[in-house]
Amino acid sequence: MDKHDNGLDGATGLQSPARRKWLGAGAALGGSLLIGVHLPTRAEDRARNEKPPETAVGHAATTISNQAPGLAHNAFIRIDRDNTVTLIIHKVEMGQGTFTSMPMLLAEELEVDLARVKLEQAPADNNLYSDPLLGGQVTGGSTSVRGAWEPLRQAGAKARTVLIAAAAQRWKVDPASCMARDGAVIHGASGRKLSYGELVDVASQLPLPEQVALKPASQFRLIGKPMKRLDSAAKVDGSAQFGIDVRLPGMLIATVAACPVPGGRLKSVDEAKAMAVPGVKRVLKIDGAVAVLGEHMWAAKQGLAAAAPTWDEGANANLTTAMIVDDMAAASKSKPGAVARNDGNAQQAIAGGKRKIEAVYEAPFLAHATMEPMNCTVRVSKDRCDLWLGTQVPTIAQGAAAKLTGLPDERVQVHNHYIGGGFGRRLEADAVIQAVQFAKQMPDVPIKIVWTREEDVQHDMYRPYYYDRLAAALDEKGMPVAWSHKITGSSIMARFAPPLVKDGVDPDAVEGAKDVPYRIENVHVEYLRHEPPLPTAFWRGVGPTHNIFVVESFIDELAAAAGQDPVSYRRSLLDDGSRISRVLSLAADKAGWGKPLAKVEGRRVGRGISTQFAFGSYLAQVAEVSVGADGDVRVHRVVCAIDCGQVVNPDTVVAQIESGVNFGITAALWNEITVDKGRVQQSNFSDYRMMRINEAPKIEVHIVQSNDKPGGIGEPGTSATAPALTNAIFAATGQRIRKLPVGERLKKGA
Repeated sequence: MDKHDNGLDGATGLQSPARRKWLGAGAALGGSLLIGVHLPTRAEDRARNEKPPETAVGHAATTISNQAPGLAHNAFIRIDRDNTVTLIIHKVEMGQGTFTSMPMLLAEELEVDLARVKLEQAPADNNLYSDPLLGGQVTGGSTSVRGAWEPLRQAGAKARTVLIAAAAQRWKVDPASCMARDGAVIHGASGRKLSYGELVDVASQLPLPEQVALKPASQFRLIGKPMKRLDSAAKVDGSAQFGIDVRLPGMLIATVAACPVPGGRLKSVDEAKAMAVPGVKRVLKIDGAVAVLGEHMWAAKQGLAAAAPTWDEGANANLTTAMIVDDMAAASKSKPGAVARNDGNAQQAIAGGKRKIEAVYEAPFLAHATMEPMNCTVRVSKDRCDLWLGTQVPTIAQGAAAKLTGLPDERVQVHNHYIGGGFGRRLEADAVIQAVQFAKQMPDVPIKIVWTREEDVQHDMYRPYYYDRLAAALDEKGMPVAWSHKITGSSIMARFAPPLVKDGVDPDAVEGAKDVPYRIENVHVEYLRHEPPLPTAFWRGVGPTHNIFVVESFIDELAAAAGQDPVSYRRSLLDDGSRISRVLSLAADKAGWGKPLAKVEGRRVGRGISTQFAFGSYLAQVAEVSVGADGDVRVHRVVCAIDCGQVVNPDTVVAQIESGVNFGITAALWNEITVDKGRVQQSNFSDYRMMRINEAPKIEVHIVQSNDKPGGIGEPGTSATAPALTNAIFAATGQRIRKLPVGERLKKGA
C-alpha cells in the first residue's frame, strides 16, 4: 500500500476513494452483499434496443466477468452483516438535498428505514460513475434524481427480491409466502423473521432477477413524503466536512493573488518582505499568480500583502464593459447566427405583419459568489497526487492534476467533500490547476490554497453576457403570427463539451428560447457565438436564466401591445390541459390574479407572471412588487406553481424553489460584473450584494401532484424569477426593464 494510504481520508475519517474501490471489489468475501447497478448513459438510452444486464451480486470477480462487453457498473449498493446499507454515491451534496433524495429511492424499494442508509462518496471514475443524463461523473443541470429515479429503485427492488429468495431458501418455503419490511424478511404464515444482515451470505450466492415490478405510487412509504435532511445534523453540529475545513498533518495554508487583468502575467514580487512576516514559510510563483504559504491564513494574507506583486497586464489592460457590449452588439447586427429553430418564414411574416414589435434585451456577466470561496488542498508526491476539495466534477479535477503531474489518472485521488455553494462554479478546474502548479514546487507537503472573497469574485468564471434581438408580428387581434429571436454570447458548451455543439448551435445557450412554448406559426431562433475576454461558465439555471427572462418579458410586451391581460394572453397561446397551462392557471389562481393588490403608501404596486419549461419541470411564478418614487423596488410575495413530475421529497422541492427565487431576485435587482481598465470592479458582498433576510419576500410553493417521471428542481426557481419580477415592475410603473440588473434603471428611466 502507498505510504500515504492508510485506508482513511485524513480530513474526514471516511474510507478513502482508493480503499473504497478495493472494498467494493471484494465485499462479498467480507460478509457483505454487493450490488452493482448500471446507470445507462444518454446515448445508451437512445440507442439500445434491449435492456442490458443491469446488476450482479456476490463476489466481485463474478460480477465483472458476467458483464456485457463494454458495460460497467456505475453505482454500488452494499448490505453488511450488521444490517447497514451503504450507497456509494456518484453525486456531491451542495445544499440541493441529493444526499437525502437518492437514498430515499433505494430505501423505498429495499424496504429499509431511511436512517439506515449510509453514504460513501464515489471515487473519480467516469467509466464506473457516469451520470445517465449528463454522460459524465457530474453533479449539475438538476439531473441527480432524474438520472437515478429508475436505476436506484430497480436496484432496491432486485436486492429485496434476492433477500426474500435467500430467506425462503433458509426456511424451505415459497418466496411468494414471504415479504420484506423494515430491513427484514418475514414469513407470513409462521411469523418467522430474518434481518437482511443474517441473509447476506446466502443472498450473495444467488442470481438477481432480470425483471422486477416496481411499486406503484399508491404504495410508496417514503417517496412523496416530507423527509428530514440526512445531512442536517452534521451541518448544525459542525462535523460536516467542506473542502475549506480540511486539516492535514504538516499542512501549510496559502492564499493567492492572480493578475487582475485576464491574460496578464506576474512581473515581480518582494519575496524578502513577504518572508519577513511571522509565520510565512514560502513564496511560490507561477506564470500568472503568486502564493504565499504560512502556518495559518492570517500569516499568508499578511505575507501576500507584503509581497506587493506587480503585473504585466497584457492586451486587455484597457478593457471595459462598454467595449465588450459594443463589440457584441455590432456582431449581433452584422453577422449571421447558426439556426436553432426555423418554423415557417418568420422574417417574411414580420415584414408583412399588421404590427411589428422589436426589442433588444441584455443580461450581464454574473459571479457565482458562493459562500465557500474556491479552495483546494493538494499533496503531490513522486508517484501519487491527492486532492481534497468540493467539486461537481471530480473526474475533471483528477484529469487536470494528472496532466500537470504526469501521473496516470488512477494515481490521482480526489477526496470529495460537501460543497458550500456550487451554482456551476465548481464544475470548473481552474482553482485545481492553480493549486497543483504551486504544490508541485513543494513535493510531499500538503498545501491548502484558499482564495479570499475578493480573489473569488474577481477571478470567477462568469455567467456570460448575452445580447438578444427580438421581433414579432401581431395579427389584427393582437396575437403573434411570427417570432424572431437572435441570441449573441459565449458558448460554454464549446469549451466544456464540444461534441454537444451541433452546426454552431450551443444547446445550453438556446435552451428556453428554441423551445418557446407558445403556439406561433412562424418561429426563427438563431445563435451567434461571440467570446469576450472574460472567462465564462455555467451559472445556476444555465441558459434559461437569460432566455426565460427574454422570452417571458417579450411575450409580456406583446400582451401589452395587444391590450390584453398577460395571463389570458399566455393561456390563449398554450394547449388546453397541457402541463404548462395548468401551472400557469394554478399560480395565477393562488396569487389572486385579477384581484386588486393592497395599497402601499407612497408606492406603486403591481403583479407580474412568467412561465417556463426547463430541466424537465414546468413552473409558473407570480411576483408582487412595490416601487417607490425614487425607483426603489421591494418584492413582497412570490407565488410558484411547479409540476416536476413525481415528487421524491416535498421539503426539498419547496426549499429548492425558495432558494432559487431568492437567488434570482438578488441577481435581477442588484448583480452584475463590470470591467474597467481590464479589472473586475466588484470584489465582495459590499459591492456584489446579496439579499438580506429582511428583504426576502413571502414565497409560496404549490406542487402539482403527478405520477410522471421526476423533473429537476435545483434551477427552475432561479430562471423564472427575473421576468416575473420585471413584468411586475412594468405593471406597477409602465416601465419595461430590458437590461438587467434593475439597479438604478428605474431612477434613470432606462
